[in-house]
Amino acid sequence: MQTISKMKKMILSALLLAMTIVLARFLSINTPLLAIGFSFVPMMLSAIWLGPKYSSIICGLADLIGALLFPFGTYFIGFTISAIIKGLIYGFVLYKGGKEFSNKELVLRLIIASVVDAIIVKMLLNAVWLVIMYDKAFMAVLATRLVPELIMIPIEVGTVFVLVKALKPITKKYLFE
Repeated sequence: MQTISKMKKMILSALLLAMTIVLARFLSINTPLLAIGFSFVPMMLSAIWLGPKYSSIICGLADLIGALLFPFGTYFIGFTISAIIKGLIYGFVLYKGGKEFSNKELVLRLIIASVVDAIIVKMLLNAVWLVIMYDKAFMAVLATRLVPELIMIPIEVGTVFVLVKALKPITKKYLFE
């Protein structure tokens, strides 16, 4: 595969940004302590196709725009920082400069990205932000996040793997020509 032109990167970034906002704000279940949804899909796809710089910008902007236009509660910059770090994690682990992954390598990288994101961002950082915002005990917040994150890891890996493989002919034809 080759690299994507700058124009295609900008267009793809805008589409993935919009998809992330819609999936996070309208097609997910959000409570003050937990969010369950599929916004990870465009975030991971942006990391695979565009790399850490674009994926971190997309993740950060999606959180910021979503929070400002479609708020669930009070805006807190910590979650935007978490989103940017999530994009960096995904980008550094999942980007291969336009080259294809073998199935085994893709699954392994998806598992690593999901586990690192779950531990660093979703459990630790987001728990710290919730403790700051709601004055809850850290261990209590962490305990409520553990089981849902363990459940989401195989869902994230399976969903993104299937999508990457299903979208391979389209990405070869339109992105990497």
